[in-house]
Amino acid sequence: MSTPIFLHQVTVPSQFAPVDVLLEGGRMKFGAPAPAGVRIIIAQGMVLLPGLFDFHAHLREPGREDAESIASGTAAAVQGGFTGLLAMPDTNPPVDNGGMVQSVLDIAAKTSPIPVSVAGCITRRRAGEELAEIGEMHLRGAVMLTDDGDTVINPLLLRSALQYSRDLGILVGAHCDVRELSGSGAMHDGRVSYRLGLPGIHPCAEEIGIARDIRLAHSCRTRIHIKHVTTVRGVETIRRTKREGTRVTAEVTPHHLIFCDTDVGDYDTNFKVKPPLRTDEDRCALLEGVLDGTIDVIATDHCPHTEFEKNRDFASAPFGVTGLETALPALHHYFIRPGLLTWDMLIERMAVTPRRLIGQRPPSVADGAEINAVLFNPAAATKVKRSFVKSRSLNTPFLGRELQGRVEMVMLGDRMLHDASGVE
Repeated sequence: MSTPIFLHQVTVPSQFAPVDVLLEGGRMKFGAPAPAGVRIIIAQGMVLLPGLFDFHAHLREPGREDAESIASGTAAAVQGGFTGLLAMPDTNPPVDNGGMVQSVLDIAAKTSPIPVSVAGCITRRRAGEELAEIGEMHLRGAVMLTDDGDTVINPLLLRSALQYSRDLGILVGAHCDVRELSGSGAMHDGRVSYRLGLPGIHPCAEEIGIARDIRLAHSCRTRIHIKHVTTVRGVETIRRTKREGTRVTAEVTPHHLIFCDTDVGDYDTNFKVKPPLRTDEDRCALLEGVLDGTIDVIATDHCPHTEFEKNRDFASAPFGVTGLETALPALHHYFIRPGLLTWDMLIERMAVTPRRLIGQRPPSVADGAEINAVLFNPAAATKVKRSFVKSRSLNTPFLGRELQGRVEMVMLGDRMLHDASGVE
């Protein structure tokens, strides 16, 4: 930032009352007077948050740059208040060796405005037949192992990966599914799928997978992270095994917290995700899991697809929605504004815990801290239209909607990454 910024009476969740914050020289100064020549922002009612970190993003590069690139995906992330993210390895070719890890990191270093962390595959080509080059990927900087998008069908293979991860100190992220049960399903198996005539994905497919993978991790005395939990019984299993001492963490997506299977409506493919949107009972159980700490992370599962792909009929369209640009305003609109979720909880689930799980130091909003922050305006609106979207893909369930709350600024060190102040 070439000009220092002075935030007058901004709300900081850790403070009892609004404070004046000077952003200068890459650091924050609380209570300092506004020096001459500073840019003054009347920030009463606005909230200063630490930069968010998305724990689950599909950036598609290399191989599917028509849907997303590292440059466009991280631009979308900045638009949504994220100053870091974890890229999934389901690229083409997959990130299943040290060279691919290095390649993604090199592209990110050249094209991304924010730090990008990389996950590596558990199995070669994500085919579930033999282990990938786990040690080499770890040496090159991979911070998670996952075949996300697919489950590791062979439990012996997954157990071997968990043993390696324990010795290397790298986290395994589990996509929990039983293919024989999920099959060719297109949405949640229930009344709505029957009415629409669509093949269903039974919740048991996910719940059995969760129980199996947690049990395997417990047998190896190592950590495991359960991705995109969606069901009541899945939450209950994680809650119970945590109490028993298993080192399990879990995540939920904003779209699973906000929507349910009835939102599919008239075969709207922008609501087709995997695991699918479940019932309202499941949705409420997910929120309860966030509130009581059973679910540790809120992650977008940003999954871009081209308009051509998503414009197919519902049964054959690909699974996935985008989420980097809309997660923060949507969570504010649906949960913080009505008092169902606090800013402190959101910070813990979206800025602090994701980074800690992969050994990174979380940012803080405090006097003297390095600038890694988001200025959020609850009084403004986010209008999700084509001109707003930075992603190369438009498969968001929020397209055409207006969400209460807007990311005003995103700042990292001495750089202003995003500035929407004055934009209507």
